[in-house]
Amino acid sequence: MVSSSHEALHRIFQQEPGLFSRVARNLGVAFPPPVSASELSTDLTEIQPLERRVDTLLRMDTEDGSFVLAVESQSRPSADKPASWAYYLSHVYAKYGVPPVLLVVCPHRKTAAWAARQFDIGPRQWPSLTLRPLVLGPSDVPVIDSPDEAARDIPLTILSAALHRSDPEADAILNALAKALKGLSADDESSAGTFIELMEQGLGTTRAAELWRHLMAVDLSFFQSQTAQQLRAEGRAEGRAEGEAKGEAKALLLLLGHRGVEVGDGDRERIVGCGDPDVLDEWFKRALTAGSMAEVFAPAEESGLAE
Repeated sequence: MVSSSHEALHRIFQQEPGLFSRVARNLGVAFPPPVSASELSTDLTEIQPLERRVDTLLRMDTEDGSFVLAVESQSRPSADKPASWAYYLSHVYAKYGVPPVLLVVCPHRKTAAWAARQFDIGPRQWPSLTLRPLVLGPSDVPVIDSPDEAARDIPLTILSAALHRSDPEADAILNALAKALKGLSADDESSAGTFIELMEQGLGTTRAAELWRHLMAVDLSFFQSQTAQQLRAEGRAEGRAEGEAKGEAKALLLLLGHRGVEVGDGDRERIVGCGDPDVLDEWFKRALTAGSMAEVFAPAEESGLAE
């Protein structure tokens, strides 16, 4: 099953295609920044019942010509992958007639070292194909721990945090990113929400993910205006046919799940069984920063709200 952290390592290039030319310089390869970029279908399945999907596929048009960028997120070495990657590139070239480039993004140094090898496909005496992926690992992306530097390139900072998520520098990167995001103008609010989601995905289940949730909860205007309100709207829409309280309960459960708060069977029954929208609204507000269900429920009881 594909993890959320896997998704973030290639989705960031969908969000900001120009990031590729910036990080490629760290690998010693100069690609001009794209004048335009368009997403292509990632489905490389043929008529035969064999499904092959690349993670992200972008057509990059630059002043120096065009190429197709295939981005793969790879968490561990896999003996089958080089053959799949060679298939992706051959199929893309045959389908679009545009030179392909493979970028493999690895959150672990050991995996990055494996992926950076030259893969020869064919007999030892005469390999018919040679696969040379560009590889981005923790050693290839700088640690961005300055808020000013983070503000200059937020997508690169997200990538930096995702690749260094298990390193001691992760906390400094996340603090810098949080300050940079809070400095965005109101016009950038939609992009900020996407960046926040990508960063949470990119951190996976590491300790850094808990720090990120805390940083986003410190200034509630950010979390509340983006993720929380989006989840509330989704919950209300799903529960509208069953009444206001059902919608609030659904929204609360979505928020708790998004924040990683463990909800026991008894807690879930208590939320679903509560018919008072005011109590549910209070619980929802507490859930923005709560680290446990005890914190969600206790304040509502202390405030005198009746279930």
